[in-house]
Amino acid sequence: MKRKFYGILGLLIAYLSATHAQTVPSPKEHFGFNIGDDYQLATYTQTEAYFKKLAESDRAELVDIGLTEEGRHQYMLIVSSPENLQKLSRYKEISRQLAHATGLTDETARQLAAEGKAVVWIDGGLHATETVGTHQLIETMWQLVSRTDAETMEILKNDIILLTHANPDGQELVSNWYMRFADTKKRALNIPRLYEKYVGHDNNRDFYMMNMKESQNISRQLFVEWIPQIMYNHHQRGPAGSVLAGPPYRDPFNYVFDPLIVTSIDAVGAAMNNRLNVEGKPGYTQRQGSTFSTWWNGGLRTTPYFHNMIGLLTEIIGGPTPETVPLVPDRLIPKGSTPNPVAPQMWHFRQSIDYSVSLNYAVLDYAARYRTELLYNIYKMGKNAIERGSADHWTFYPRYIDAISKAHKLDKAKDTAKEENEDGEFAFGKEDTIASKYYTSVMQDPAYRDARAYVISSSQADFPTAVKFINALSRSGIAIHKATAAFAVNGKQYPAGSYVVKTAQAFRPHVIDMFEPQDHPNDFQYAGGPPIRPYDAAGWTLAYQMGVQFDRILDVVDGPFTQIPYGQIETPPATSLPVAKKGYLISATVNNAFITVNDLLAAGVKVSRTPNGTFYVPAGSKARAILTKAVTELGITVESADNVPGQLKALAPLRIGIWNTYGGSIPAGWLSWLMEQYHYSYKMLYSREVDKGDLKKKYDLLIFVGGAIPDTGKPKKDNFPFGKPPKPEDLTDEFKPWLGRISKDTSIPQLKAFLESGGKIVTIGSSTNLAYHLKLPVENALTEKNSKGEIKPLPGTKYYIPGSLLIADLDTTAVENWGMKAKNDVYFEKSPVFRFTADTAGTGIRKLIWFSTATPLHSGWAWGQSYLKDGIAAFSVPVGAGKLYAFGPEITFRGQSHSTFKLLFNQLYK
Repeated sequence: MKRKFYGILGLLIAYLSATHAQTVPSPKEHFGFNIGDDYQLATYTQTEAYFKKLAESDRAELVDIGLTEEGRHQYMLIVSSPENLQKLSRYKEISRQLAHATGLTDETARQLAAEGKAVVWIDGGLHATETVGTHQLIETMWQLVSRTDAETMEILKNDIILLTHANPDGQELVSNWYMRFADTKKRALNIPRLYEKYVGHDNNRDFYMMNMKESQNISRQLFVEWIPQIMYNHHQRGPAGSVLAGPPYRDPFNYVFDPLIVTSIDAVGAAMNNRLNVEGKPGYTQRQGSTFSTWWNGGLRTTPYFHNMIGLLTEIIGGPTPETVPLVPDRLIPKGSTPNPVAPQMWHFRQSIDYSVSLNYAVLDYAARYRTELLYNIYKMGKNAIERGSADHWTFYPRYIDAISKAHKLDKAKDTAKEENEDGEFAFGKEDTIASKYYTSVMQDPAYRDARAYVISSSQADFPTAVKFINALSRSGIAIHKATAAFAVNGKQYPAGSYVVKTAQAFRPHVIDMFEPQDHPNDFQYAGGPPIRPYDAAGWTLAYQMGVQFDRILDVVDGPFTQIPYGQIETPPATSLPVAKKGYLISATVNNAFITVNDLLAAGVKVSRTPNGTFYVPAGSKARAILTKAVTELGITVESADNVPGQLKALAPLRIGIWNTYGGSIPAGWLSWLMEQYHYSYKMLYSREVDKGDLKKKYDLLIFVGGAIPDTGKPKKDNFPFGKPPKPEDLTDEFKPWLGRISKDTSIPQLKAFLESGGKIVTIGSSTNLAYHLKLPVENALTEKNSKGEIKPLPGTKYYIPGSLLIADLDTTAVENWGMKAKNDVYFEKSPVFRFTADTAGTGIRKLIWFSTATPLHSGWAWGQSYLKDGIAAFSVPVGAGKLYAFGPEITFRGQSHSTFKLLFNQLYK
């Protein structure tokens, strides 16, 4: 009788589930086509409406996580069983408790893990032209709220799934653009502008800085609200000859990770690969079969590693326009990186959707099966981090391991007659075995010990920028303490309002990563061979980039501290505006001073600079109103001037043009965002306008970011990011002027004429090529003579510096460098380096930034850095009545390098 009852109950549940499924429309019923149909893309307007229909299911709850940069609502659909959704706040609290790992015993953690549900994040659409991402998200949502099979029901029972749209603005742009032609053969993804308002593809490079609103929205859910155990970030495109690249990833991984991160990625990756093989879906590539590693911080998938989350990335082929899997013979040989090769074939959009849903289900099934293990393990990693931050600890950085080897070699050189293992240990034929005393000499040396805390004094010159750094940490869920009164550490006094960031916290890896230099290993294809390019940056230490002054404390720090709430945004302390007899003085060392100056100029207030770069503002009611707001909201310090300073240089705003191109320049996008943050006016400038000439009638200053000015060699094929650029006849009049590139024969003469007529040009990165086009007295410092006596660039086997931070010297007496320090970190990404030729006399050329040592590396990787010694990183030179500024380093890098922003700002006034 009991068996019969349960049988009837099961049928009733199945019937109710089926009835429930019928109340939610399928994608075909809503969009008018199946997700994955060839030549069909859904817009965000349509998708948003579908999210709201899916939210009517008792398996789903729709959450608005914030507005995008263009003002759209960004949604997260939470999917789980109806029973779990009723207790959602409890499961969120358990997830946070276990992730923070504070105040818990192992036993309590196991009890919470048994009670809790696995929290899994799945996103889509971050890179909007990678159209599989958004559409797999829609299809996965539909399947999870409609399917009634045993696996889905088990997933809903054990998992809480956070399905998040990563870029609504981008989907709306890309889908509307693709679908604008009725003729499917004309549909293409060659969009005219960036698919994130400011930064396009770099929206996946913003997740420790969080400048963009979308990054802030997502990071709050990941690092403050939910802290999922697994997050899955969908991307394109797969390596040629494969269908997709996925976990596990190639070395190196970051040395601050807990080992459980690495082995957990391996475990989930195996489940994903296995499922595709079971389903007869070949073409999964992993490890050295792709370029993706787990070294870098800053991506939507990589920043979670520093928060003890299992971050997953897949890069898959496919799109609405059918394509072919190309033939790459080496990919057809089964091996550990590609155990199940795919044959060349025609590939359709739906195949990529099916693969993606299978991968999602593999992850969700793994989370359901290993729910308690995942929950306990994130606690365990947090606990390990707290213990490492509470005791003496040494991280195995390559520089320390090199120190061990050097100590051994030094001893061996002193007495080559001695046995290699003089303390009685023997190598047993292994040449790399040495005495353990060398390990002790380094890895127990107090000088190499990890920090227990970092103290950021509120007395530093540019404290408002330090507060911006604190906010980046806070948005990332870092525990931060603030001093309520003055305190001392090791005899040094710190005022109230200073911040203390302790490493005895669960997200210690992220803390270390933001304060300490990255130590990227020497990574080559083979001994003596070319370097292997890092997936992104090799070094990025945010405190260095932002110029934040901090003290690295090796012992426990206690004092009159209060912890600010996770995710809370701090404001710099308000200062008071003094009574001015003649005027006001504003230091140029504070970045926020430039916001104030621009507000004053916009209001018609006179602003000048003294011989040391300090801003002088005459007293007056307009000035007083603007400055009162500035000291209250921006935290700048204003001093009273009893007398008018001598030798003043009056300022005036300039008519500024920023080079851009069809499809959008990412560095130009970042620059436009930065200009708006600091209240500069600007216009975008395209090459066709340059070619027309008469630039001085419209502009006073032009900025060319990296990628704008070609080299002096033969013109290269235009590398358009999304296939072929459109034909002019397929564009409206709005976009036709955006086509084209800066050319040697047509554009460069117009830029020369602009300079000679009194214009100013700022070039950054590779666009410093303009100096060579103008035949200025500079040459490439990174060259050598080959066996034929020809001057050639240094090969990668001798010199290679990917994105890293180098310490440079600056001429602080130069107007261009006002407000800068004599030594400063610069972001260097295979950047140009110059030397002056012998014929500089009378040219007025001036060295602004250079490298005075053979070891300028501060964070990252610099192979052959000795070649930089005495090399010039930046210079200025008059050209006719105008002036050219050449900055080799990326002085506005991704809106992060606050310590070098002034190198641009100083040039933006008359």
